[in-house]
Amino acid sequence: MRERVERGFHAVDDRLPVANGSRALLRKAFPEHWSFLLGELALYSFLVLLLTGTYLTLFFDPDMTQTRYAGPYAPLRGQEMSQAYASTLEISFEVRGGLLMRQVHHWAALLFLSAIGLHMLRVFFTGAFRKPRETNWLIGVTLFVLALVEGFTGYSLPDDLLSGTGLRIAQGIMLSIPVVGTYVAMFVFGGEYPGHEIIERLYPVHILFVPGLLLALIAAHLILVVVLKHTQWSGPGRTNANVVGHAMYPQFMARSTGLFLTLFGVLVLLGGLAQINPVWNYGPYRAEQVSTAAQPDWYVGFLEGSLRLMPPFETALFGHTVMWNVLVPAVVLPGLLFMLLYAYPFFERWVTGEDGTPHLCDRPRNRPVRTGLGVAGVTFYGVLLIAGGNDVLAHTFDLSLNALTWTLRGLLVVAPPAAFLLTRHLALALQRHDAERLDEGDETGNVRQSVEGTFSDDHRPLPHGEKYRLTAQSFPRPLGADPERGQSRMRAAFSRWYYRDASLPEESGAISRQRAGTREDGGRVTAGPARTGRRSRPRRPR
Repeated sequence: MRERVERGFHAVDDRLPVANGSRALLRKAFPEHWSFLLGELALYSFLVLLLTGTYLTLFFDPDMTQTRYAGPYAPLRGQEMSQAYASTLEISFEVRGGLLMRQVHHWAALLFLSAIGLHMLRVFFTGAFRKPRETNWLIGVTLFVLALVEGFTGYSLPDDLLSGTGLRIAQGIMLSIPVVGTYVAMFVFGGEYPGHEIIERLYPVHILFVPGLLLALIAAHLILVVVLKHTQWSGPGRTNANVVGHAMYPQFMARSTGLFLTLFGVLVLLGGLAQINPVWNYGPYRAEQVSTAAQPDWYVGFLEGSLRLMPPFETALFGHTVMWNVLVPAVVLPGLLFMLLYAYPFFERWVTGEDGTPHLCDRPRNRPVRTGLGVAGVTFYGVLLIAGGNDVLAHTFDLSLNALTWTLRGLLVVAPPAAFLLTRHLALALQRHDAERLDEGDETGNVRQSVEGTFSDDHRPLPHGEKYRLTAQSFPRPLGADPERGQSRMRAAFSRWYYRDASLPEESGAISRQRAGTREDGGRVTAGPARTGRRSRPRRPR
């Protein structure tokens, strides 16, 4: 019997080389730096969402039929509400472990979006989106968009006053779309607002359609990560040709399993101790009511803030009223933001003109413009997020709501450019600091006095690994206009603006010697670790 089984396995392996592929996969190296765990946090929080969501699906009823509540929660007993809201109360107060599952599900959703956002920031600031990983960047942005949709649909299912207010805002956004806005709202809500089918339509989107797309894209993302190899930070033995880190089996699998168990434990602890989304406090949704201090979850807070900051403008065109104060912040602005995210890898490749396949992460300080743009984008998002709670801030700190709104409008215009300039200046300053460390070494804290009475600080050479880390980077050069190679003046101008100061100072002796022995390739000069050293200095008299 055993021989037959072995022959069967050998026959399968002869036709499908499972063994060789499995060995290669189990020996795949994973970088050990903590920042690479952000993607795993997103993956494992999604697994928790699937587990808890499956449990909640067994008890939730998306029916919008009105019923009179007769459950154990006394303050709402006897009130009319939808069956969806009544089933949410039943899960919270009558189903064993239901409230724990609801809260774990909600905390996992917040962590899922947070981990995706932080992972994308890590990829952006380190340049891990460059060729050949543009496809993975596009998949990541799409995952973030789908996660926003998934979060909003799940947030709207309980049909309480808070989620109903969010749906009312969504309906207003749909109506702001010129010409077709009314038809879009009627199609989504199944009739006049609030409609009697909206929860029933959101339910399959939340539990089937969007999760299916997320699963497919996550699988494609992981396959591409294995095929294209991880990026990694520079260091001894780490080059574009190989990845240094833990093997998948057993080191990475053990560490990853521990991370999943820790994450699951933390989420269960939060679900049991930290209350979130207490729908029983809000009551059932009524179209004529609105909850005070209504705040959405953080991931759509920037849309709320953009709506609050946009001045009231409207225009009548050909019998149609265009509400710019809704259309621009809620439709045009998000569309532009995500379009920029999708297009950025191709824009940077066009600016740099590089055709290589880099596997080393960029240090953010060595890409001042890219880092400045990223910080400016985060600042823009942060101002909008704060504006989404301007009424709560004004009430809490006893401020004028009008003055706070105008202040945030000014910050929205001034803060991102200021953050860009400040970040770029700090990145260049850190580059100069690295050049000084390569030339002179680290300060020892000792001070020497010469026979002439002058004082000077003492330095010790950098360790070899630190020298390697500082110098095993590529320092870009601006492209010049070359009509024969299709490099237009506009492209050359963008390249000069992007990379004119993005290199260590030429007066650095170590970097000058490295550049003297390296070759120029496609407008980029690559500094290698082989020519590090200290600049010769005259001996100080003792």
